[in-house]
Amino acid sequence: MISGVLAGSSRLAAPVVGAARDVRRAFGAGRPRSGAADFDSPQWRAGTFHNRQPAQVVPGDGRFALARDFATKGDRGRPRGPVRHERPELPAAAGALAATWLGHATVLLEVEGRWVLTDPVWSERVSPSQHAGPRRHHPVPLAVTDLPELDAVLISHDHYDHLDTATVDALVSTQSAPFVVPLGVGGHLRRWGVPEERIVELDWDGATSVAGLQVTCVEAQHFSGRGLTNNLTLWSGWVVAGDRSRVHFGGDTGYTPAFAEVGERLGPFDLTVLPIGAYDRRWPDVHLDPAEAVRAHQDLRGEVLLPVHWATFDLAFHEWAAPVEWLRKEAADHGVALALPPPGRRVDLSGGGADERTVVPPVDPWWEQSV
Repeated sequence: MISGVLAGSSRLAAPVVGAARDVRRAFGAGRPRSGAADFDSPQWRAGTFHNRQPAQVVPGDGRFALARDFATKGDRGRPRGPVRHERPELPAAAGALAATWLGHATVLLEVEGRWVLTDPVWSERVSPSQHAGPRRHHPVPLAVTDLPELDAVLISHDHYDHLDTATVDALVSTQSAPFVVPLGVGGHLRRWGVPEERIVELDWDGATSVAGLQVTCVEAQHFSGRGLTNNLTLWSGWVVAGDRSRVHFGGDTGYTPAFAEVGERLGPFDLTVLPIGAYDRRWPDVHLDPAEAVRAHQDLRGEVLLPVHWATFDLAFHEWAAPVEWLRKEAADHGVALALPPPGRRVDLSGGGADERTVVPPVDPWWEQSV
């Protein structure tokens, strides 16, 4: 009798214990022992990383007020209907310059015959638990097992909507490409079993050569953290440069004068991939709004802007399609060329020749079907 009760209790407890273990693992490396992770970086001071410009992360009314507002905001940030997405039509070999937005900040780039994946997130929720937290509005248009053989995986920072434990596990088992990450993010990857030889950690302005491409870690204005402690790992944007093509991937960032400096030093860029969603008066320093994204694109001396970080997860207080509608107006007012594909549609930006302007597909307002 007692043994039967205990056995039944064990069966009931096992899923709870397993879920707790998964959550602990998702937190990543956690806080290192004192003195165990002193980084030789101008951004590392007094045990945490810092932005070069002053940047407020938590609103003045505090975390409690922010949590309360999220709990009471209702469905404003959700689409009213299904979000259109398409299965990507990828070439057998990577093209000269193309991009396939897979949702949020996940983009499959093609740069001079190489495949580069940014901030890959395939999980249903962006949270330490798959039982709670922001849930995706549309499926990922391509299974992780259907990805081509990648040359590099770029991670901008360690927030759950940019660094996903389950996706890292899948890429470790199905791919051989290196993970190129900002300082400290390698600690999470090691915790999850990524082989050391597949981890490249860089500080701002650091660079590495991957499959013939020059990959440079560039300044962003943001923050990091997967638990209660912020800024134990660095955040960044990335520049991917070949002999003829240059792409800037912004990751997640507020507006910073660094965009102009990067544009002067590493630009101009054939393509900028910049976040436009999750902006709010509560955190103006660490997220771009659409007007700031256009300004950053111009600072970077970009030719075509592909907006990301909207449509997939509800992470702020604005309406679902507000970022793209605002962006279209700003881009029209400033003469900025936009690539606005639905998730999964490949955009070929290789043009017709070295001296010809990139051909941008006409805008298809696909999001209007979901408003």
